[in-house]
Amino acid sequence: MTAAGTVPSPCINVCRMDATRGLCEGCQRTLAEIAGWASMSEADKREAWRQLALRRGALALTGPSAKEASQ
Repeated sequence: MTAAGTVPSPCINVCRMDATRGLCEGCQRTLAEIAGWASMSEADKREAWRQLALRRGALALTGPSAKEASQ
């Protein structure tokens, strides 16, 4: 959390959507999560961060996408 107590955005300025997964390659959010971030409650933002941690863990277990593997 930031000093002001607000939940920060998970954006890391790597803004590319993975069409296969439907997630941003940088922050692992969906388009709906990205678009709605500013209007989310602080509790919803904390839940989104929890979901992102689960997604990142799942992605680490499944390895690179087919697109990444072919490069």
